[in-house]
Amino acid sequence: MSLRHAVLGLLADRPASGYDLMKRFETSLAHVWSATQSQVYGELGKLADGGLVEVSAEGPRGRKEYAITPAGKAELHHWLTEVEPTRARRSDSLLRVFFLGELTRLEARTYLLGEAERAAQQLAGLKEAEAAIDWGGDPLSVHGRLAMEYGKRLSEMHEEWARWAAEQLTP
Repeated sequence: MSLRHAVLGLLADRPASGYDLMKRFETSLAHVWSATQSQVYGELGKLADGGLVEVSAEGPRGRKEYAITPAGKAELHHWLTEVEPTRARRSDSLLRVFFLGELTRLEARTYLLGEAERAAQQLAGLKEAEAAIDWGGDPLSVHGRLAMEYGKRLSEMHEEWARWAAEQLTP
């Protein structure tokens, strides 16, 4: 996924200013794809230059609201249907597991239990975010809940695995 397509996807739902997009990132995509304010505003400029979004309204203090164009919808559709997702996954934490033999058993167990705790905290954060979101019946809410469930299940599995792995190193 690219920031370009995340912005197009959010704008396909409804027009928004850069500020509005940042708020929507924080409440919907932050656990899947993060972005900084400068990245979002920079991407909006690139998308506008490419004709994929346009300024649909201007407000006070230079506030601009952007809407997706037909070319932007076509690009989003192309990306969704024809571009194979990148499934290569790099995990710094899992790479370390391969080399835990360089540590004492206690250090290795401590590392794994720390991973379990981080996963538990992530799961708690996702559950808190899920409870705070005003889910609707709109497509972004429906599909956002699907992504949220994936994150919860993945965090839960990671915690369970890390506790199991730590148990394997018990003397």
